[in-house]
Amino acid sequence: MHVYLVGGAVRDELLGRPVGERDWVVVGATPEELTRLGYRQVGREFPVFLHPETHEEHALARTERKSAPGYRGFAVDFNPAVTLEQDLARRDLTINAMARAGDGTLIDPFGGRDDLEQRVLRHVSDAFAEDPVRVLRLARFAARYAPLGFRVADDTLALARRMVAAGELDALVAERVWQETDKALGEREPTMFFEVLRASDALGKIFPEIERLYGVPQPERWHPEIDTGVHSLMSLGAAARLSEDKVVRFAALVHDLGKAETPRDRCPSHVGHEERSVRLVNDLCARLRIPNDYRDLAVLAARHHGVIHQTAELRPATIVDLLDAADAVRRPARFEQLLLACEADARGRTGLEDSPYPQAERLRRARASVARIVPTAQELEKFKGPALADHLRKRRIDAVRRDPGGRE
Repeated sequence: MHVYLVGGAVRDELLGRPVGERDWVVVGATPEELTRLGYRQVGREFPVFLHPETHEEHALARTERKSAPGYRGFAVDFNPAVTLEQDLARRDLTINAMARAGDGTLIDPFGGRDDLEQRVLRHVSDAFAEDPVRVLRLARFAARYAPLGFRVADDTLALARRMVAAGELDALVAERVWQETDKALGEREPTMFFEVLRASDALGKIFPEIERLYGVPQPERWHPEIDTGVHSLMSLGAAARLSEDKVVRFAALVHDLGKAETPRDRCPSHVGHEERSVRLVNDLCARLRIPNDYRDLAVLAARHHGVIHQTAELRPATIVDLLDAADAVRRPARFEQLLLACEADARGRTGLEDSPYPQAERLRRARASVARIVPTAQELEKFKGPALADHLRKRRIDAVRRDPGGRE
Protein backbone atom coordinates (compact mmCIF):
# COMPACT_ATOMS: atom_id res chain seq x y z
CA MET A 1 0.00 0.00 0.00
CA HIS A 2 1.33 3.44 -1.00
CA VAL A 3 -0.12 6.83 -0.04
CA TYR A 4 0.33 10.03 -2.09
CA LEU A 5 -0.61 13.66 -1.54
CA VAL A 6 -2.58 14.79 -4.60
CA GLY A 7 -4.48 17.61 -6.23
CA GLY A 8 -4.84 21.11 -4.89
CA ALA A 9 -2.35 20.76 -2.05
CA VAL A 10 0.43 19.88 -4.48
CA ARG A 11 -0.61 22.60 -6.91
CA ASP A 12 -0.81 25.37 -4.31
CA GLU A 13 2.46 24.32 -2.68
CA LEU A 14 4.23 24.70 -6.04
CA LEU A 15 2.56 28.09 -6.55
CA GLY A 16 3.66 29.23 -3.11
CA ARG A 17 0.05 29.67 -2.01
CA PRO A 18 -1.32 28.63 1.39
CA VAL A 19 -2.33 24.98 1.40
CA GLY A 20 -5.79 24.32 2.81
CA GLU A 21 -7.28 20.86 2.81
CA ARG A 22 -4.98 18.01 1.88
CA ASP A 23 -6.30 15.06 -0.13
CA TRP A 24 -4.59 11.70 -0.43
CA VAL A 25 -4.75 8.76 -2.83
CA VAL A 26 -4.09 5.23 -1.63
CA VAL A 27 -2.69 2.79 -4.20
CA GLY A 28 -2.69 -1.00 -3.77
CA ALA A 29 -5.23 -1.29 -0.96
CA THR A 30 -8.79 -2.52 -0.45
CA PRO A 31 -11.57 -1.01 1.67
CA GLU A 32 -11.22 -3.89 4.10
CA GLU A 33 -7.51 -3.19 4.63
CA LEU A 34 -8.10 0.48 5.37
CA THR A 35 -10.90 -0.38 7.76
CA ARG A 36 -8.61 -2.75 9.64
CA LEU A 37 -6.06 0.05 9.95
CA GLY A 38 -8.64 2.28 11.65
CA TYR A 39 -9.75 4.42 8.69
CA ARG A 40 -13.44 5.38 8.68
CA GLN A 41 -15.31 5.12 5.39
CA VAL A 42 -17.42 8.16 4.42
CA GLY A 43 -17.74 7.92 0.62
CA ARG A 44 -20.95 6.61 -0.84
CA GLU A 45 -20.39 6.47 -4.61
CA PHE A 46 -16.80 5.27 -4.17
CA PRO A 47 -14.70 4.55 -1.09
CA VAL A 48 -13.31 7.60 0.69
CA PHE A 49 -11.83 7.16 4.14
CA LEU A 50 -10.89 9.46 6.99
CA HIS A 51 -7.45 8.93 8.51
CA PRO A 52 -7.74 7.70 12.12
CA GLU A 53 -5.53 10.51 13.45
CA THR A 54 -5.49 13.43 11.00
CA HIS A 55 -9.07 12.85 9.74
CA GLU A 56 -7.88 13.89 6.27
CA GLU A 57 -9.60 12.27 3.31
CA HIS A 58 -7.94 9.26 1.71
CA ALA A 59 -9.48 7.89 -1.50
CA LEU A 60 -8.63 4.59 -3.12
CA ALA A 61 -7.00 5.01 -6.52
CA ARG A 62 -9.68 4.59 -9.15
CA THR A 63 -10.53 4.81 -12.82
CA GLU A 64 -13.77 6.11 -14.29
CA ARG A 65 -15.50 5.19 -17.52
CA LYS A 66 -18.41 7.11 -19.02
CA SER A 67 -21.52 4.93 -18.92
CA ALA A 68 -24.41 7.41 -19.30
CA PRO A 69 -25.05 11.09 -20.11
CA GLY A 70 -24.39 13.77 -17.52
CA TYR A 71 -21.93 13.99 -14.68
CA ARG A 72 -23.20 11.03 -12.68
CA GLY A 73 -23.05 8.45 -15.45
CA PHE A 74 -19.73 6.83 -14.61
CA ALA A 75 -18.59 3.29 -13.93
CA VAL A 76 -15.94 3.43 -11.21
CA ASP A 77 -13.20 0.84 -10.67
CA PHE A 78 -11.15 1.05 -7.46
CA ASN A 79 -9.46 -2.34 -7.36
CA PRO A 80 -5.92 -2.56 -5.89
CA ALA A 81 -4.35 -2.90 -9.35
CA VAL A 82 -5.25 0.69 -10.33
CA THR A 83 -2.04 2.72 -10.60
CA LEU A 84 -1.37 6.25 -9.45
CA GLU A 85 -0.97 7.42 -13.06
CA GLN A 86 -4.34 5.91 -13.98
CA ASP A 87 -5.93 7.77 -11.07
CA LEU A 88 -4.29 11.07 -12.05
CA ALA A 89 -5.35 10.60 -15.68
CA ARG A 90 -9.03 10.96 -14.77
CA ARG A 91 -8.55 14.43 -13.28
CA ASP A 92 -9.65 17.62 -14.98
CA LEU A 93 -6.60 19.89 -15.40
CA THR A 94 -2.91 19.10 -15.57
CA ILE A 95 -2.19 21.41 -12.64
CA ASN A 96 -4.54 19.23 -10.56
CA ALA A 97 -3.03 15.95 -11.78
CA MET A 98 0.18 15.93 -9.79
CA ALA A 99 1.10 13.93 -6.70
CA ARG A 100 3.82 13.93 -4.09
CA ALA A 101 5.23 10.74 -2.59
CA GLY A 102 6.10 10.31 1.05
CA ASP A 103 9.77 11.03 0.35
CA GLY A 104 8.88 14.34 -1.32
CA THR A 105 9.24 13.15 -4.92
CA LEU A 106 6.92 14.98 -7.33
CA ILE A 107 4.98 12.69 -9.67
CA ASP A 108 3.85 14.67 -12.71
CA PRO A 109 2.95 12.44 -15.67
CA PHE A 110 0.94 15.08 -17.57
CA GLY A 111 3.12 18.19 -17.41
CA GLY A 112 1.29 20.01 -14.65
CA ARG A 113 4.39 21.73 -13.33
CA ASP A 114 5.25 23.10 -16.77
CA ASP A 115 1.71 24.41 -17.13
CA LEU A 116 1.99 26.08 -13.73
CA GLU A 117 5.16 27.81 -14.86
CA GLN A 118 3.58 28.76 -18.20
CA ARG A 119 0.40 29.90 -16.42
CA VAL A 120 -1.86 27.67 -18.53
CA LEU A 121 -5.07 25.86 -17.59
CA ARG A 122 -5.07 22.73 -19.76
CA HIS A 123 -7.18 19.56 -19.68
CA VAL A 124 -5.42 16.27 -18.93
CA SER A 125 -7.13 14.26 -21.67
CA ASP A 126 -10.28 14.10 -23.77
CA ALA A 127 -11.92 12.42 -20.76
CA PHE A 128 -12.44 16.02 -19.61
CA ALA A 129 -15.45 16.04 -21.94
CA GLU A 130 -17.17 13.27 -20.01
CA ASP A 131 -18.11 15.50 -17.08
CA PRO A 132 -20.01 18.77 -17.76
CA VAL A 133 -19.18 20.12 -14.29
CA ARG A 134 -15.61 20.48 -15.54
CA VAL A 135 -16.60 23.41 -17.75
CA LEU A 136 -17.72 25.21 -14.59
CA ARG A 137 -14.58 24.18 -12.72
CA LEU A 138 -12.41 25.40 -15.59
CA ALA A 139 -14.10 28.79 -15.42
CA ARG A 140 -13.77 28.87 -11.63
CA PHE A 141 -10.05 28.09 -11.74
CA ALA A 142 -9.68 30.86 -14.33
CA ALA A 143 -11.31 33.26 -11.85
CA ARG A 144 -9.01 32.08 -9.06
CA TYR A 145 -5.74 32.24 -10.94
CA ALA A 146 -6.31 35.14 -13.32
CA PRO A 147 -4.45 37.49 -10.91
CA LEU A 148 -1.41 35.25 -11.36
CA GLY A 149 -1.59 35.55 -15.14
CA PHE A 150 -3.20 32.20 -15.95
CA ARG A 151 -5.11 31.70 -19.20
CA VAL A 152 -7.16 28.83 -20.60
CA ALA A 153 -5.38 26.79 -23.28
CA ASP A 154 -6.91 27.17 -26.72
CA ASP A 155 -7.43 23.44 -27.15
CA THR A 156 -9.17 23.24 -23.76
CA LEU A 157 -11.50 26.07 -24.69
CA ALA A 158 -12.25 24.35 -27.98
CA LEU A 159 -13.03 21.11 -26.15
CA ALA A 160 -15.41 22.96 -23.83
CA ARG A 161 -17.20 24.40 -26.87
CA ARG A 162 -17.63 20.92 -28.33
CA MET A 163 -19.12 19.77 -25.03
CA VAL A 164 -21.66 22.59 -25.14
CA ALA A 165 -22.52 21.84 -28.76
CA ALA A 166 -23.01 18.16 -27.91
CA GLY A 167 -25.55 19.04 -25.22
CA GLU A 168 -23.42 17.75 -22.33
CA LEU A 169 -24.26 20.79 -20.19
CA ASP A 170 -27.96 19.99 -20.39
CA ALA A 171 -27.37 17.35 -17.70
CA LEU A 172 -26.17 19.88 -15.12
CA VAL A 173 -28.40 20.24 -12.08
CA ALA A 174 -29.11 23.52 -10.32
CA GLU A 175 -27.24 22.65 -7.13
CA ARG A 176 -23.94 21.97 -8.92
CA VAL A 177 -24.24 25.07 -11.08
CA TRP A 178 -24.80 27.28 -8.06
CA GLN A 179 -22.14 25.52 -5.99
CA GLU A 180 -19.47 26.34 -8.58
CA THR A 181 -20.85 29.84 -9.21
CA ASP A 182 -20.91 30.67 -5.51
CA LYS A 183 -17.28 29.61 -5.17
CA ALA A 184 -16.36 31.66 -8.24
CA LEU A 185 -18.05 34.76 -6.81
CA GLY A 186 -15.64 34.52 -3.89
CA GLU A 187 -12.53 34.52 -6.06
CA ARG A 188 -10.34 37.58 -6.62
CA GLU A 189 -11.49 38.02 -10.24
CA PRO A 190 -15.02 36.59 -10.42
CA THR A 191 -15.61 38.26 -13.78
CA MET A 192 -13.26 35.72 -15.36
CA PHE A 193 -15.69 32.92 -14.45
CA PHE A 194 -18.38 34.44 -16.66
CA GLU A 195 -15.91 35.46 -19.37
CA VAL A 196 -14.66 31.88 -19.73
CA LEU A 197 -18.22 30.55 -19.75
CA ARG A 198 -19.03 32.98 -22.54
CA ALA A 199 -15.87 32.14 -24.48
CA SER A 200 -16.80 28.45 -24.29
CA ASP A 201 -20.40 29.13 -25.45
CA ALA A 202 -21.64 27.94 -22.03
CA LEU A 203 -22.96 31.24 -20.68
CA GLY A 204 -26.11 31.10 -22.78
CA LYS A 205 -26.81 27.56 -21.57
CA ILE A 206 -26.24 28.23 -17.89
CA PHE A 207 -27.01 31.95 -17.49
CA PRO A 208 -29.13 32.94 -20.50
CA GLU A 209 -30.31 36.07 -18.64
CA ILE A 210 -26.72 37.35 -18.60
CA GLU A 211 -25.85 36.21 -22.13
CA ARG A 212 -28.83 38.15 -23.51
CA LEU A 213 -27.40 41.42 -22.14
CA TYR A 214 -24.53 41.37 -24.63
CA GLY A 215 -25.20 43.58 -27.62
CA VAL A 216 -27.88 45.58 -25.79
CA PRO A 217 -26.87 49.27 -26.06
CA GLN A 218 -27.10 51.88 -23.30
CA PRO A 219 -26.85 55.68 -23.58
CA GLU A 220 -23.21 56.53 -24.17
CA ARG A 221 -23.57 59.66 -22.03
CA TRP A 222 -24.07 57.51 -18.92
CA HIS A 223 -22.39 54.32 -20.11
CA PRO A 224 -19.26 54.92 -22.19
CA GLU A 225 -18.87 51.14 -22.47
CA ILE A 226 -22.33 51.09 -24.16
CA ASP A 227 -22.83 47.29 -24.10
CA THR A 228 -24.99 46.15 -21.17
CA GLY A 229 -23.25 42.79 -20.89
CA VAL A 230 -19.90 44.51 -20.62
CA HIS A 231 -21.34 46.87 -18.00
CA SER A 232 -22.72 44.00 -15.93
CA LEU A 233 -19.33 42.30 -15.71
CA MET A 234 -17.65 45.63 -15.02
CA SER A 235 -20.11 46.11 -12.14
CA LEU A 236 -19.19 42.68 -10.80
CA GLY A 237 -15.52 43.61 -11.04
CA ALA A 238 -16.15 46.88 -9.19
CA ALA A 239 -18.05 44.99 -6.49
CA ALA A 240 -15.11 42.60 -6.11
CA ARG A 241 -12.81 45.58 -5.54
CA LEU A 242 -15.20 47.13 -3.02
CA SER A 243 -16.14 44.06 -1.01
CA GLU A 244 -15.43 40.38 -0.46
CA ASP A 245 -19.15 39.83 0.15
CA LYS A 246 -20.42 37.35 -2.46
CA VAL A 247 -24.00 38.52 -1.94
CA VAL A 248 -23.02 42.08 -2.93
CA ARG A 249 -21.12 40.79 -5.94
CA PHE A 250 -24.09 38.77 -7.19
CA ALA A 251 -26.45 41.74 -6.81
CA ALA A 252 -24.09 43.96 -8.81
CA LEU A 253 -23.90 41.35 -11.56
CA VAL A 254 -27.65 40.93 -12.10
CA HIS A 255 -29.05 44.38 -11.31
CA ASP A 256 -29.72 45.22 -14.98
CA LEU A 257 -31.14 41.95 -16.33
CA GLY A 258 -34.33 43.68 -17.48
CA LYS A 259 -32.48 45.72 -20.11
CA ALA A 260 -32.33 42.58 -22.26
CA GLU A 261 -36.12 42.81 -22.68
CA THR A 262 -36.21 46.44 -23.81
CA PRO A 263 -37.72 46.57 -27.32
CA ARG A 264 -34.95 47.27 -29.82
CA ASP A 265 -36.74 50.29 -31.24
CA ARG A 266 -36.59 51.90 -27.78
CA CYS A 267 -32.89 51.33 -27.16
CA PRO A 268 -30.67 52.76 -25.84
CA SER A 269 -33.33 54.05 -23.43
CA HIS A 270 -34.46 51.47 -20.85
CA VAL A 271 -37.48 52.99 -19.16
CA GLY A 272 -39.04 50.51 -16.73
CA HIS A 273 -36.16 48.04 -16.83
CA GLU A 274 -36.01 47.93 -13.03
CA GLU A 275 -39.21 45.94 -12.56
CA ARG A 276 -38.33 43.69 -15.48
CA SER A 277 -35.02 43.08 -13.76
CA VAL A 278 -36.80 42.13 -10.54
CA ARG A 279 -38.84 39.49 -12.36
CA LEU A 280 -35.80 38.05 -14.11
CA VAL A 281 -33.76 37.98 -10.91
CA ASN A 282 -36.55 36.05 -9.20
CA ASP A 283 -36.76 33.62 -12.12
CA LEU A 284 -32.99 33.08 -12.16
CA CYS A 285 -32.83 32.49 -8.42
CA ALA A 286 -35.74 30.06 -8.53
CA ARG A 287 -34.23 28.07 -11.40
CA LEU A 288 -30.81 27.69 -9.81
CA ARG A 289 -32.14 27.49 -6.23
CA ILE A 290 -30.03 30.43 -5.18
CA PRO A 291 -30.22 31.21 -1.44
CA ASN A 292 -32.74 33.78 -0.27
CA ASP A 293 -30.18 36.30 0.99
CA TYR A 294 -28.66 36.51 -2.50
CA ARG A 295 -32.08 36.83 -4.11
CA ASP A 296 -33.38 39.45 -1.67
CA LEU A 297 -30.44 41.81 -2.07
CA ALA A 298 -30.39 41.34 -5.84
CA VAL A 299 -34.09 42.23 -6.00
CA LEU A 300 -33.50 45.38 -3.93
CA ALA A 301 -30.59 46.43 -6.16
CA ALA A 302 -32.56 45.73 -9.34
CA ARG A 303 -35.56 47.71 -8.14
CA HIS A 304 -33.91 50.69 -6.46
CA HIS A 305 -30.49 51.31 -8.04
CA GLY A 306 -31.79 54.04 -10.35
CA VAL A 307 -33.41 55.97 -7.51
CA ILE A 308 -30.37 55.55 -5.27
CA HIS A 309 -28.13 56.99 -7.98
CA GLN A 310 -30.36 60.12 -7.98
CA THR A 311 -30.17 60.66 -4.22
CA ALA A 312 -28.86 64.22 -4.55
CA GLU A 313 -32.03 65.23 -6.42
CA LEU A 314 -34.55 63.39 -4.23
CA ARG A 315 -37.02 65.12 -1.96
CA PRO A 316 -36.87 64.14 1.73
CA ALA A 317 -40.21 62.32 1.43
CA THR A 318 -38.86 60.20 -1.43
CA ILE A 319 -35.78 59.32 0.58
CA VAL A 320 -37.95 58.21 3.50
CA ASP A 321 -40.02 56.07 1.12
CA LEU A 322 -36.80 54.52 -0.23
CA LEU A 323 -35.53 53.74 3.26
CA ASP A 324 -38.86 52.14 4.14
CA ALA A 325 -38.92 50.08 0.93
CA ALA A 326 -35.42 48.79 1.68
CA ASP A 327 -36.29 48.16 5.35
CA ALA A 328 -33.14 50.14 6.06
CA VAL A 329 -33.80 50.87 9.72
CA ARG A 330 -34.47 47.27 10.71
CA ARG A 331 -31.90 45.75 8.33
CA PRO A 332 -28.87 48.11 8.46
CA ALA A 333 -26.35 45.47 7.37
CA ARG A 334 -28.38 44.58 4.28
CA PHE A 335 -28.86 48.28 3.51
CA GLU A 336 -25.09 48.69 3.57
CA GLN A 337 -24.84 45.78 1.13
CA LEU A 338 -27.36 47.54 -1.12
CA LEU A 339 -25.30 50.74 -1.11
CA LEU A 340 -22.18 48.77 -2.02
CA ALA A 341 -23.97 47.06 -4.92
CA CYS A 342 -25.19 50.43 -6.21
CA GLU A 343 -21.72 51.93 -5.88
CA ALA A 344 -20.38 48.99 -7.89
CA ASP A 345 -22.99 49.71 -10.56
CA ALA A 346 -21.91 53.34 -10.71
CA ARG A 347 -18.24 52.39 -10.97
CA GLY A 348 -18.87 49.62 -13.48
CA ARG A 349 -18.50 52.03 -16.38
CA THR A 350 -15.56 52.76 -18.65
CA GLY A 351 -13.47 55.61 -17.28
CA LEU A 352 -15.51 55.86 -14.08
CA GLU A 353 -14.03 52.93 -12.18
CA ASP A 354 -12.67 55.19 -9.42
CA SER A 355 -15.42 57.80 -9.38
CA PRO A 356 -16.74 58.96 -5.97
CA TYR A 357 -20.17 57.86 -4.84
CA PRO A 358 -21.49 60.49 -2.38
CA GLN A 359 -24.99 59.03 -2.65
CA ALA A 360 -24.04 56.28 -0.22
CA GLU A 361 -22.93 58.65 2.53
CA ARG A 362 -26.02 60.82 2.17
CA LEU A 363 -28.29 57.79 2.50
CA ARG A 364 -26.31 56.56 5.50
CA ARG A 365 -26.90 59.93 7.18
CA ALA A 366 -30.57 59.84 6.25
CA ARG A 367 -30.94 56.36 7.64
CA ALA A 368 -29.29 57.41 10.91
CA SER A 369 -31.64 60.39 11.19
CA VAL A 370 -34.71 58.27 10.52
CA ALA A 371 -33.60 55.53 12.92
CA ARG A 372 -33.64 58.03 15.79
CA ILE A 373 -37.34 58.76 15.32
CA VAL A 374 -39.34 56.74 17.83
CA PRO A 375 -42.81 57.55 19.20
CA THR A 376 -42.97 59.28 22.57
CA ALA A 377 -45.44 58.27 25.26
CA GLN A 378 -47.49 61.37 24.47
CA GLU A 379 -47.62 60.48 20.77
CA LEU A 380 -48.67 56.92 21.54
CA GLU A 381 -51.48 58.33 23.65
CA LYS A 382 -52.54 60.92 21.09
CA PHE A 383 -52.28 58.91 17.86
CA LYS A 384 -53.50 55.44 17.00
CA GLY A 385 -53.08 53.11 14.01
CA PRO A 386 -52.68 54.82 10.63
CA ALA A 387 -52.69 58.25 12.25
CA LEU A 388 -49.61 57.34 14.28
CA ALA A 389 -47.87 55.99 11.19
CA ASP A 390 -48.60 59.20 9.27
CA HIS A 391 -47.38 61.34 12.15
CA LEU A 392 -44.11 59.40 12.48
CA ARG A 393 -43.56 59.56 8.74
CA LYS A 394 -43.79 63.35 8.89
CA ARG A 395 -41.24 63.39 11.68
CA ARG A 396 -38.90 61.20 9.63
CA ILE A 397 -39.26 63.49 6.62
CA ASP A 398 -38.47 66.51 8.82
CA ALA A 399 -35.40 64.72 10.17
CA VAL A 400 -34.10 64.10 6.65
CA ARG A 401 -34.89 67.69 5.65
CA ARG A 402 -32.86 69.02 8.60
CA ASP A 403 -29.85 66.97 7.55
CA PRO A 404 -27.06 69.28 6.27
CA GLY A 405 -26.91 67.27 3.06
CA GLY A 406 -30.68 67.36 2.59
CA ARG A 407 -32.63 69.12 -0.12
CA GLU A 408 -35.94 70.90 0.16
